[in-house]
Amino acid sequence: MPNNENSSSDALQLGPRKRPRSTDPLVHHGRHFGRSIHALCNVHALINNGIIHMGECSEEPEEVFSAQERREHKVFLSLLRSVPGLEERIMTTDSEEEIHGIASLLQKGASSARSDDTKSLKSSIIDWLLPAARNMKVDRGFNHERTGALLCPAGVDWADAEIKEKLRTGEFSVSGDQWPIFLYGSYKYDDENPWQGLLQSAILVKTFKHIFTSPSSVDREAKATRSGNARIHGMTSARFALSSSSVFNRTDTTTDSERFYNSILELLEDPDETSEVNNLLAWWNRQVFPNYTANSRPVSKNSALAKIKAKRAAAKRALQNANTNA
Repeated sequence: MPNNENSSSDALQLGPRKRPRSTDPLVHHGRHFGRSIHALCNVHALINNGIIHMGECSEEPEEVFSAQERREHKVFLSLLRSVPGLEERIMTTDSEEEIHGIASLLQKGASSARSDDTKSLKSSIIDWLLPAARNMKVDRGFNHERTGALLCPAGVDWADAEIKEKLRTGEFSVSGDQWPIFLYGSYKYDDENPWQGLLQSAILVKTFKHIFTSPSSVDREAKATRSGNARIHGMTSARFALSSSSVFNRTDTTTDSERFYNSILELLEDPDETSEVNNLLAWWNRQVFPNYTANSRPVSKNSALAKIKAKRAAAKRALQNANTNA
């Protein structure tokens, strides 16, 4: 019999501690980018087009670029601002391989964040609605009375048996820009005032809290620190969680997630909708930040801020007096 004394001894020992594997910081930045700036983005194309825009096309007037190109470049600039040192790194390197590596790490982070969020929401969102059907994806989407009613396009009558059957069989194909009723407060849609209640539903608020604070914060006051497109990311995740699709795919023709996401962004970025968007942001701030007030509060007397402002005002008066006497 062979002598296995050494191997047996090794097997019964804990052995050397393995060094923890570290994650490249760009992956963490990618997670932030995917959650709070743009959820469904081809980072490789975004960076390549951004380099061209800032390089060989830098002298071109903005009017030369299409609305889509300007939107894309705005996202690219947001990416640069969110990752310290990224602009210098990609604009000074001559290595396409390095740029590809950077984009891959950022894409990995964005994709993993979306995967983590949709996976955790898949169970939680049904717990909020249908506790008994938690892990049964087939019972979601238009296959279930409750989730079907929430996914039914605004303005379409879910109570109509013929429409319901066509939605379930796929004969009635819902495109991404036909927004589901669950986006609306109280799940009610006013055809005469389609802005009324838009993006103000209880499911969206719970989804936002679940992702950006913690799952346990859903029924408590939120103390989140993120805003803007982060709320839209949650909306996309909630729509997927309610659907009967088992795998998230931004180009899936059944859920049409990419068109859904972009159609909402286009509305929110439309200059003609500024007043409604500002009102919507104020509503969200009240939901997310318990102490939010739309009007600025007066500065407390004898506070450090009050003294800084007073000192600055005195310096300005002194400068004005000096200019007047000169």
